Amino acid sequence: MTNSGLPRRASSRGLASVVLSIAALLSLPAVPAAQAASNSVVLRIQQTGAIRIAHRESSVPFSFIADGKPVGYAVDLCLKVADAVRTQLKLPQLRVEWVPVTPANRIQAIVDGKADLECGSTTNNRERREQVAFTIPHYIAGSRMLVKANSGIRNWSDLRGKTVASTTGTTPLAMLRKMDESGAMGWKVVEAKDHAEAFAMVESGRADAFVMDDVLLFGLRANAKTPASFTVTGDLLTIEPYAIMLSKNDTEFKKIVDKAMVSAIYDQDTQKLYRKWFQQPIPPHGITLDIPMSYLLRDSFKFPSDKVAD
Repeated sequence: MTNSGLPRRASSRGLASVVLSIAALLSLPAVPAAQAASNSVVLRIQQTGAIRIAHRESSVPFSFIADGKPVGYAVDLCLKVADAVRTQLKLPQLRVEWVPVTPANRIQAIVDGKADLECGSTTNNRERREQVAFTIPHYIAGSRMLVKANSGIRNWSDLRGKTVASTTGTTPLAMLRKMDESGAMGWKVVEAKDHAEAFAMVESGRADAFVMDDVLLFGLRANAKTPASFTVTGDLLTIEPYAIMLSKNDTEFKKIVDKAMVSAIYDQDTQKLYRKWFQQPIPPHGITLDIPMSYLLRDSFKFPSDKVAD
């Protein structure tokens, strides 16, 4: 698997530039009231005393519901950002308001100002950056497929003429459609409203495969009634840098978020959260995903940046 936009080595000039950028982020002063007045997100947070965090319901282990509340790796990172906002804006009583979203409406929730942060499994790519902004990636995934273990399906050519499910509003769904523009693959693509529904399609036989980011597929498989009945297979279709999504037009708010993410990485908080959610038992069933951190993510944490290649 190759690194997409997150090089393992860079020139000394490039590294120096990145280090200076990080230093600037870490030395940001508190946001003055005059500056906050021109920033709709910061101003609204100050006026209402609340930060609105969008979460998902079945994106294990990033953002999902367990014991009736949002939990996950991305959720924990967003709570760290909320702590940074609480400190930066001197709002000790700042509360979190949770906003449930789906793959289909998550971007619009940020664009419309219904949420300040989206904490899930959202890929930073050029098309989305036309509408929203992203902070530093917290995970790098690749899209593959989940099938029944006895299906005989092992790679993309095995899907010719079959029914393939993916989730509305995701990059793997767009890739599936692009791959069959000429009709050569001859597969039928069906859309699911969320990952749980797409998995259920494979489980019930309504679809032969569910194409999605591999880490999400492993999470769904681990929490299935009979995990051994399913397998994740296929060559990587894409490289997906996941990042917290936020408003494109509020630069001061983004500075606070970026600074919080850089600090979490350099303080090893992000790495600890990774171990918690990927290498230890997680709710609701105490399953361990046992997914080690990839070299792509390890290398990206050395020089954190919101810049990714598309």
